[in-house]
Amino acid sequence: MTPEEILQRLYDETLVGNAPEVLDLTRHALEQNMEPQTLLFDALIPSLEEVGARFERGDFFVPEMLIAGRAMAGAMEVLRPLLAETGVQTIGKFLMGTVKGDVHDIGKNLVNIMLEGAGFEVIDLGVQVAPEKFVSNIIEHKPDIVGFSAFLTTTMPMFKANMNALQKAGLRDEVIVMVGGAPVTQEYADAVGADGYAPDASATVKKAKDLLQKKRALVNA
Repeated sequence: MTPEEILQRLYDETLVGNAPEVLDLTRHALEQNMEPQTLLFDALIPSLEEVGARFERGDFFVPEMLIAGRAMAGAMEVLRPLLAETGVQTIGKFLMGTVKGDVHDIGKNLVNIMLEGAGFEVIDLGVQVAPEKFVSNIIEHKPDIVGFSAFLTTTMPMFKANMNALQKAGLRDEVIVMVGGAPVTQEYADAVGADGYAPDASATVKKAKDLLQKKRALVNA
């Protein structure tokens, strides 16, 4: 296969979520001395962007997004250390966690894959993340954006507790805060003082890029 054929197949197989084939193609491409960033920017990311576009049009649903995301995640396991070596510039750092009292992570994990696919460095704190854990990790990792995820209406008040903890630690103005999860609405995000809300993984990527761009424009102004 020519490099062009490998990239096209990598794009196609990621789109349909054929994880074993995506992994095989990734390894084969590296054996052919193709650059890891070429695989990422010319096949994997465009494929996930197409997945997002199809989801928005209603041609794809959550299961299709999940399997495409997992296929890409498999390739990323191989590519991540190589990309780090080549010093590929990420577009921003995103710290993510499901709030204290909540153990749901499918939506969060899908968002993480989509963010990583879009070029973000993602630090996932997992589930049941207490406000003080968010605070200590913000101090340690200095992310551009922090994401709070909640799946239960009973755990949504933790958004406010987290915001208060950031305020108290003097970190609120240091980071962009995004919230999301099945029961979360734009109104609720506004009420707790978050900077952004997105209803699904695809929208999260767009919103995160948009918020980051605006913040950087303000800093550079």
